Amino acid sequence: AISVEEARAMTEEQLQETITEIAFEKIANVGTARGMYIEAIQEAKGRPFDQAEQLMKDGKEALSRATTATLLLEWQGQGLTWKTNIFLMHAEDQLMAAVAFETIASEFIEVTQELQELKSVTEEVKTMKYLL
Repeated sequence: AISVEEARAMTEEQLQETITEIAFEKIANVGTARGMYIEAIQEAKGRPFDQAEQLMKDGKEALSRATTATLLLEWQGQGLTWKTNIFLMHAEDQLMAAVAFETIASEFIEVTQELQELKSVTEEVKTMKYLL
C-alpha cells in the first residue's frame, strides 16, 4: 500500500494514475461479485442450493476485496486532496449496484428455498390423500 507521504510526493498526474488503478481494481472485484450473485440466482432455481450458497459466499469475498480499498479514505483523512476521478466515481456506482444485487440474490434464494419446501409438503399431502 502507498503511504500518504508517498502519495503527497507524487505529481498530480501520478496521483490520478494511482487512483485510476485503485478504481479499476475495485471495478473488477465488484464485477466479479455481481456476476457471482447473478449466477447464484440461476443456480437457486434447481436443487440442491449448495452451489448457489457457495456462489453467494464467493461473491461476498470478492465484494469485500472491493470495499477494503480504504487507502483513499486514509489519504483524505490526512489532508490529501485530488481532482475528481471519473473512474473512481464509476467504481463507487458499481459497488452500490453490486450491494443491491447481493441483497436481491440473497432474498431470491431464501424465497426459492421456502417455495421448494412448500412444494415438497404439498406433494406429501397429495400422496397422503391418494393413500387414504
